[in-house]
Formats: sequence, structure tokens, C-alpha cells
Amino acid sequence: MPNESFTKSLEQTIEQLKRDKVYKRLNYLDSPQSARVRMEGRGDVLILSSNNYLGLADEPTVIDAGIAGLRRFGAGTASVRFICGTFTIHRDLENALARFVGTESSLSFVSAWNANEGLTATVVETGDFVVSDALNHASIIDSMRLAKAITKCTTAVYQHGDLDDLRAKLAEAKGAKRRLIWTDGVFSMEGSICKLPDLLQIARDHDAIVVMDDSHATGVLGKTGRGTAEHFGLLGEVDIITSTLGKALGGAAGGFVAGSAALTDYLTQRARPQLFSNALPPTVAASALAAVQFTEAHPERVEALRENSRYFREQLIEAGFKPLAGETPIIPIIVGETAAAIQMSDLLLEQGVFVTGFGFPVVPQGQARVRCQISASHTRDDLDRALDAFKRVGAQLGIVR
Repeated sequence: MPNESFTKSLEQTIEQLKRDKVYKRLNYLDSPQSARVRMEGRGDVLILSSNNYLGLADEPTVIDAGIAGLRRFGAGTASVRFICGTFTIHRDLENALARFVGTESSLSFVSAWNANEGLTATVVETGDFVVSDALNHASIIDSMRLAKAITKCTTAVYQHGDLDDLRAKLAEAKGAKRRLIWTDGVFSMEGSICKLPDLLQIARDHDAIVVMDDSHATGVLGKTGRGTAEHFGLLGEVDIITSTLGKALGGAAGGFVAGSAALTDYLTQRARPQLFSNALPPTVAASALAAVQFTEAHPERVEALRENSRYFREQLIEAGFKPLAGETPIIPIIVGETAAAIQMSDLLLEQGVFVTGFGFPVVPQGQARVRCQISASHTRDDLDRALDAFKRVGAQLGIVR
């Protein structure tokens, strides 16, 4: 018999979440992720909450590549890479990713979370100092906690985008053996872009290493979608880049670390997610490779994403909303309390628009928001339909007139 008191305590917590109107309910899709989906119990729904930035989740060439990979390589190796062999599709994917983000080498992981966790805990040693932007992704935060627990390194957090605070933290750690600066390229809840040119200069001034998670920028920023570094004209100048295959690049799963060949070789030798976890399924590796190749061949898809994002943001402002300023496809509208964000999300879904409300602990108390995410696959009619729904719900809630 399961422990009844333990189960009871979980049930009580869940009931409290429901009373507080912050309980998260799953919505089930019965079609591929796209601009519009078939949602169980609701029919046709417009998606405004997906990381499918380039619309490649249902791109036929990406799907066909995944099917071909499954047929050629099977479901997987049934073990870790160094024990029973590595598929050639993993090598091909990693070479393509390195070329795409402007580094010498890359190494794939089953998730971007694993990539971040494996990187920090593996390369950081006793006596090192790691400093992180306050709004970095949870995977970075947890990777630093793990590294600190293992190595007893020193860690710190600088205020979001506050370069003076970063400089001060680095100056205090001048006696450290090595200094690492962790930053998101695009901050997922804000839609803002890191100050990469300044971060690289600060790193040079303090003999530090810049590590950038580019998950929401890969396929999104830069003229050809190569990420934050291309956006600033700094391709090839970032020490280490981590990113995902689960957003713009096909949307399935997986992540990677990109940097020098020595870095990826060292991670192959020492990173625990590599040594104790199966490789990325070959069908996902194959579809992700096709997504990279598609993006390289179709820069107009990146431009379409940029144009859609600009249009939607401008129209929201014209309608009276006040989204956070930015130039990415992430367009958050701050509404205050978590319950308000969830209510707005629920009302929009009733209008046939699926956009997620986020609250604490994902964002700070009082900063709950509805986060819109635009895709290149959205038509102008899609965006106008979503805008009409926002206007109706915004008026109903007293957010706009």
C-alpha cells in the first residue's frame, strides 16, 4: 500500500492550488504543433504559446527526415554512446549545429536542460567562480547549484542586465581560479536580449569565460537565424553556447553545447548526462538536422518571423495593451497576480486562442503575465484573429477600453 499520509499531503496542496486559482490544467492536442491545432474538446484553436518559432514542427521535410532516421537507425542504441556505439546521424547533427552557431564543435544531449546541467557541473572546479544573470533560465540556476554542491565553487547572481553589478561581482572574485559568466541570449519570460557585446568586453577585462544559453534565439535572431551572436555581428566570438532542438529547430526535443573541440571532447569524457544517459533518439537527431538545413536554405522564414512579431506587437500597443518592450517573438503582457494571468488565458482559450498565463514561481510575485509567442507560420489572418480576441478579453477584464 502507498504511504497514505504522503498522498494526502499532496492532495491537500493540489486542492489549495485550485482554491487559489493557480492550478495548471493540461490541454491535449490531437494534431501536429502548428499555427492552428486540433485541441481535444475544443476543436480548431489558434496557438500563440508555442516555441515553434519557424513553424518547422510540422514541416514535411523535417517530418520525413525523422521517419527516415527511425527506419535507418531504429528506436535507439539502448545504451549510452561510449558503451555501444554512436550513430552517424549524431555526428552529422553535431557538425551542422557547430557550423550553424559559429563554433568549432558541438555535442548533443537529450535536452537543453541536460546540456546546461552537464556543462556547468563538469567544467567547473574547486576555486572557480560562476556568476549568473538574475533572470536566467531555471536550468542554469539548477546547474550552478549542482556544480556548487559537487565542487564547492563560488557562485553569485547579478541584477538583470546590470553590468556595473556584474563588474563588481567579478572584481570581488579576482582571486578565483577561473571566472564564468552565465547568461541567456534571449530571456524567456521577458523577451529581452542580453547585452552580448558588453558581456564579451567585460569578460576580456576580467579574464572570464562567457557561457550563453541561446535556446530562444537559435533560429530566431540574426539575419539568418544563427542566434544572439549573429544579431550583434559577433558570430564565432562567444566561448560557449548552449541551445535547444525543442524550439525553432524542429520542436521535438534535445539540446547541445557548442564551443571548442577540446570542450566537447572533455564533456564526452566527463559529463554525467553523457556517461549515464542514452543519446538523443535518432529520429529526433535526423529531424533536427533537417530543421537546421531548412533554416540555412530558407532565411526568408526568419524574416517572416521578424515581420510577424513586429506587426503583432505594434497592433497590441495600438489596441491599448502595454507589452514589455522588445524585438523578439516573445511578447509578454504583465497583468499582476497569477490568478489574473490564468483567468485571461482561460478567457482567450474560450475565444479559440491558446496563450499561456505565467505566474509565481515562474516569474516574481506580482509580475504574472500572459506570454504571447509568434511563429513564422502565422498568417496575417491568424494574427488579426488573435488580436480581436485580445481586444474582447482585455475589455472584459478592464485592461483596455
